[in-house]
Amino acid sequence: MKKTIGTALAAAALFGIVAASPARAAYPERPVKVVVAFTAGGTTDKLTRSTSEHLSQALQQSFIVENRPGAGGNIGTEYVVRSDPDGYTLIVDSVGPIAVNPSLTKLSYDPLTDLVPIVQIATVPNVLVVPPELPVKTFDEFLEYAKTKKSLNYGSTGVGTSSHLASHLLMQQLGAKDATHVPYKGADAINDLIAGRLDFMFATVPSVMGQIRAGKLRPLALSTKQRLASLPDLPTVAEKGFPDFDAGSWFGFFAPKNTPQEVVTTINKGVNDALPSLKEAMLSEGAIAVGGTPDDFDKFTHAEYEKWKKIVEQLGPNAQ
Repeated sequence: MKKTIGTALAAAALFGIVAASPARAAYPERPVKVVVAFTAGGTTDKLTRSTSEHLSQALQQSFIVENRPGAGGNIGTEYVVRSDPDGYTLIVDSVGPIAVNPSLTKLSYDPLTDLVPIVQIATVPNVLVVPPELPVKTFDEFLEYAKTKKSLNYGSTGVGTSSHLASHLLMQQLGAKDATHVPYKGADAINDLIAGRLDFMFATVPSVMGQIRAGKLRPLALSTKQRLASLPDLPTVAEKGFPDFDAGSWFGFFAPKNTPQEVVTTINKGVNDALPSLKEAMLSEGAIAVGGTPDDFDKFTHAEYEKWKKIVEQLGPNAQ
């Protein structure tokens, strides 16, 4: 009898413990903040909003995009690095803050170790664009113009971004030492380019495709080694006499270090599931959908860091 009572009490105690510890709700159980380290309207912002909308629908929870621009993407990136690793603050980041800036400037964090790669959304070529009033219609004409012009002003989406370094690389190879870099917090540079306050810019294709189609900007060449289906007649810088020129951009989801694996798995699956329905629209705007595993993205970001580290070292102090 004592044994039976003891067994019953033990069972009741165990049941009490279980009852007091209900199963944790599946992630996400409240709205998720997705940080963009650049201004609204740029490629990072557009890709973030389109994928976040799909995540909201698929996971039945709000994914709220918040722009925190400045310092070439470092301000928004550091904000996420310092956030709680609970899965409710994520970032869609790009080549500059992740792979370039660690070699370009002294940071109080390491984006390669203090952020967890979740999934790559897309790769995006940069396109060399000029305002219509600039007296050049082809890339070859631009080269001659740049060689003879005493001073040129070019914009970028910030120091260390691929738009900055692509322009700097080209000017260095042309010997145009007087070209002046004018950094912006994001896509605002495009407005000044259209207004003629800048001479040229390497911009991500999605950020200027509308202006190209409207005739407000003239495209001259792509920064990547392959041509783009949405701009099939546009040559690449590489095929125009600079075979090693390759300065595209890319975008993907990251989380703070020590974020639970459940979060990484959920967001990775959500983005991969969304990309097939986004692929055609992205391609028409000049972005190439990627997807893949967190490990794929981790290996890719480390390879990009090594690539850009060599370029920054080649450019030296002028890379700023």
